[in-house]
Formats: sequence, C-alpha cells, structure tokens
Amino acid sequence: MSLRWQYESVVTAFLENQLPRRELPEITVLGRSNVGKSSLINKLVGQKVARSSGTPGKTRSINFFRLKGKHPFYLVDLPGYGYSAVSQETRQGWKRLVDAYAARSAAVLHLHLVDFRHGFLKADEQLRAWLAHQEAPTVTVFTKADKIPRGKWKPLLASYYSGKEPAFVTSAESGVGVDELRLFLEDYVDLSLAGNGPEEE
Repeated sequence: MSLRWQYESVVTAFLENQLPRRELPEITVLGRSNVGKSSLINKLVGQKVARSSGTPGKTRSINFFRLKGKHPFYLVDLPGYGYSAVSQETRQGWKRLVDAYAARSAAVLHLHLVDFRHGFLKADEQLRAWLAHQEAPTVTVFTKADKIPRGKWKPLLASYYSGKEPAFVTSAESGVGVDELRLFLEDYVDLSLAGNGPEEE
C-alpha cells in the first residue's frame, strides 16, 4: 500500500527571480488548461493544496508543493498550456517563467496530464514536442477517467498511447489510479536520489 504524503509548505513563483533554489527532486505536473491538474494534485496529496478553478488559464504562477513521502520532494504545478483567450503579453510572461524553470534542470520527471475523453489534442501535441526537448523523462497521466465507462478504458488507452514509459489512467473524482501513481512517484524519487533513475535517451 502506498504511503500517504505529508504536505510541508508551498513556494509560489510569479517571476523568474522567485524560483526556489535547487535542493530536492522535482516532479512537474503539466497539461493543457482545464485538464484537471489541481484536482489530481489535491487527490495525490490527500488535502486541498492546489486551487482548482472552472476558468481555464487561471493559474499564472509556478507552485512548488514541498511534500514528504519516504523522502522530501517538490511536486511542481506549472501553468495550464494552450489556453488562447489570454493576452499575448500574459502568454509570453508564462513562457519566460516556464523557460526559466526548465533551465534550472531540477526536474527528475514530468507528468503530462491528458483528458482521457479527448486524447492528445493540438495543445497536447505542442506540449509533447516541448517535453521531448527536456532532460527529464515524461510519463503520461490520463485524467477524468470516471467520465468514460470502465469497459472502454483498455481499447481507448491502446488507441491513444503506445509509448515505452508507463501511462496511468486516473480520476480525481473516484480516486481510481491515484494510489498506483503515488507509489510510482515515490519509487521514482527513491531512484533519483540513489542516482539510478531510468537512463535518458
């Protein structure tokens, strides 16, 4: 059974100079706007630490949630990707902030959240292309699985995804897949601290 995480603190960065120094393994959570990032983070942590909103594009900062399972680490909530109804200036500000974060090279793993109902939309493909140029590996996490009948999960997953890395099917509403994902992340933090994480291509 997976350990429960202890929430310790949060650091919020709106600007590049507010990013915390590298000190712990970092696992990022990314996805297009309204994919359910905040809801999944809250389910993983076991309490409401990330603010969820029905308004896409609401998150304009990078939030570093310091957690402790077997070891302390950061779960990093990056701004929603691909929401076009904000100003060009705002989008450029997000890009500068995310690029500054990526330049720190502190992430050991990226979680790419994808709505299970829709699969990889244009914004997801754009994000996947960006992630392909990052140093850390990416794992796909499908969200909102409770909206799809259980009998359709296996063929739907096969139609969406054929990657080498594991993919997870989750629901923040029902909790399905959350314990499995949490255990995987705990093991990944262990491996990263031991210097035995999966080899990068």
